[in-house]
Amino acid sequence: MQGSQWCFNHHPDHSQERRRNASKGGQRGGRGRPASSGAEGLKDIKNLLKSLTDDVLSGEVERSTAIAANQLLNTALRAIELERRWKEIEDLEGRLEALEGVLKARRTG
Repeated sequence: MQGSQWCFNHHPDHSQERRRNASKGGQRGGRGRPASSGAEGLKDIKNLLKSLTDDVLSGEVERSTAIAANQLLNTALRAIELERRWKEIEDLEGRLEALEGVLKARRTG
């Protein structure tokens, strides 16, 4: 930001706006789609894995197809874990900003 020692992402005067923006961003899944919950995503993946296992064992699905599907499901699981970690980091950043605000208020007050 011109004339400031901070960029928008670190300027203390914009902490509330950043928090609002982050909150809105976490509620949408991109292109206007609602974000899926981690627990719901895990349940879906578990159901797919069970179905895939049953289909492979019964001979309905070929082994090579099951291997490819399993790799895709593992990718989905990693994405869910990354999303969980990102939300945790955002939460910690918000808490840290609040603590910094309290400390700043104590110093100036």
